[in-house]
Amino acid sequence: MEKYSVLMSLYIKEKPEYLDLAIKSMVEQTLMPDEIVIVKDGPITDELQDILDKYTKKYPKLFNIVGYEKNRGLGLALNFGLEHCRNELVARMDTDDISKKDRCRKQIERFNIKPELSIVGAWVDEFYTSIDKIESTRVVPIEFQDIYKFGRRRSAFNHPVVMYRKSKVLENKGYSDLKRNQDVDLFGRMLFSGCKAENIGESLLYFRANEDLAKRRKSWENTKSYIETIKKFWKTGYSTFGDYLIVILAQMVMYLLPIKVQYLIYKRFLRNTRR
Repeated sequence: MEKYSVLMSLYIKEKPEYLDLAIKSMVEQTLMPDEIVIVKDGPITDELQDILDKYTKKYPKLFNIVGYEKNRGLGLALNFGLEHCRNELVARMDTDDISKKDRCRKQIERFNIKPELSIVGAWVDEFYTSIDKIESTRVVPIEFQDIYKFGRRRSAFNHPVVMYRKSKVLENKGYSDLKRNQDVDLFGRMLFSGCKAENIGESLLYFRANEDLAKRRKSWENTKSYIETIKKFWKTGYSTFGDYLIVILAQMVMYLLPIKVQYLIYKRFLRNTRR
């Protein structure tokens, strides 16, 4: 099996108990990572530092904690972290989610079977309070042709569960300095440049959803950012003008709807709901 790095970005507002579970899920992978790179995106709390200290003391050769003094945002933090990843294959991981034990082994297997792949993603199970109570599953296309078409309007990957080739991300200039939708922008550029990708047709990560996520989705900043991202795809030739118009309409409708109605639409029409 090929070696891989794990890339995480940490900032001051994260909860220590969530960070603990996120890191624990990566050190307990059935295929252990070769390194875990965690970027401190600006100053962090003593409680968060305590969690980092706990794991670096237990696994001194596994962790590479890097960072800088001022918060720069997720995209730039991930670019900074990529510079410190020593392996070609890099598994993204958020500091509040939980990877399933076989996640990385299954992704590495896909890269071994299809070395032409640049991105391997998967589905994610969304939960609010406990992983024993899954609210819904975000299903994304599996085959490359479907991913390519899907990505013209919507995110074709679940960012916290992707594994990608570092070289291909860097060839496409990495993450843009955006406040929102950095992943949509990057993966769209990668797909349009000819990078091959697939998603594993099962959930490999527990995604933590909450009220803050709903508020971010409804924010004008997020709405505008998403529209601008698809506009960029249209200008470069990836998306069509029709795709762009549909995204404008859909994003504006979602923005104007109350959060509760927006949540119901996400759950009923944009997710596979567990019953």
